[in-house]
Amino acid sequence: MSLSALIITYNEEHNIASVIENLDIADEIIVVDSFSTDETTKIAATYNNVTVVQHPFDNYATQRNYAISLAKNSWILFLDADERLTPELKEEILEVIQLRESHSAYYFYRNFMFENTKIRFSGSQSDKIFRLFKKENAHYNLDKIVHEKLIVTGKTGKLKNKLIHYSYRNYSDYKQKMIFYGKLKAKEEFKKGIKPTFFHFYIRPLYLFLNKYIFRLGFLDGKNGIVICYLKAFSVYTRFQELKKMNSNR
Repeated sequence: MSLSALIITYNEEHNIASVIENLDIADEIIVVDSFSTDETTKIAATYNNVTVVQHPFDNYATQRNYAISLAKNSWILFLDADERLTPELKEEILEVIQLRESHSAYYFYRNFMFENTKIRFSGSQSDKIFRLFKKENAHYNLDKIVHEKLIVTGKTGKLKNKLIHYSYRNYSDYKQKMIFYGKLKAKEEFKKGIKPTFFHFYIRPLYLFLNKYIFRLGFLDGKNGIVICYLKAFSVYTRFQELKKMNSNR
């Protein structure tokens, strides 16, 4: 079976070459870029096996669904620009897509990296995400515009080998990402008609921090654990501050 690898990008010049070269098992690679202002598309276009398409970004769910619509093959491998396959995971993917009775979609577990240090706790222990699926059996839920949810028709499975996720490049990079996610989540909450209160502004972020840092053992990740748990909580605070602005402008 043939494999289509998809990547959505915006200003990923520091990642794009590495992720394309990492996808050497794919029969086609499609990069859907939301009009980067850096060298992302120029770098991607230098690879003969890559198709670069620019498409306006509304949210992650619609962008991913658009990328899926461009794929020629049934099997889809979706990677973010900061994710990498290990040799063992590549072999497992190739084995799975050749199975006569494969599932419709497969979860990948991920190893998170912060400044090239593996994050073992802070809520990352059980993280898993769909990254391999059949085009005809899956689509992204348009109501979940960030931390998007794949809707799958049919059975699902899990791969044994983990994906490497370089999500936390440095403090500034991760903070900006958390602010961006927070603002997108605010749009979800706005659609639900939620009006933030003291609980949302202070109790929710505090609970998330304590949950990740204490109960999910973030303290065992040392200084990085404090940073990650704080910024996740900050993202929640940002979400409801943005929601407050949206409600006031209604």
